[in-house]
Amino acid sequence: MQDIILQVGALLVGAIPTAVLFIVLVLAYQFLVQGPLAETLKKRRALTVGAMEDARKAIEKAESRTAEYAEKLRHARAEAYKLREQRMKQWNAERDAALDAARKAAGAKASKAKAEVDAEAAAARQVIQSAAADLASQAVRAVLPVAVGGSH
Repeated sequence: MQDIILQVGALLVGAIPTAVLFIVLVLAYQFLVQGPLAETLKKRRALTVGAMEDARKAIEKAESRTAEYAEKLRHARAEAYKLREQRMKQWNAERDAALDAARKAAGAKASKAKAEVDAEAAAARQVIQSAAADLASQAVRAVLPVAVGGSH
């Protein structure tokens, strides 16, 4: 058994340089590869998260601007509708005023024409009445001398 212990001891003594070399390689890997690699991955993750956060902020800003523009568009449409309604009311009022003026002018012309016709009718009646009296007296003069037997 002592031979086995001596052989195991010789193996362990022979394995010491290999173990030291392995430990040195692991430490070199930690400092030279894994540390910078972990740092690079951390920076990349921070940049990615930052870019995603910036993208979220940009999306939120775009959505708020879209909502703001939509609200402005609604207000502009409402204002345009109000302005259109005011113009329609103004045009209707102007049209109604023009119609009233035309009606009044037509009424005045009709009244004037009626007054003229009435005046002409009254003058014609007077002429007819005076002519009728003259005609009646002429008819009486023409008929009476012949009927009475008087001379002509």
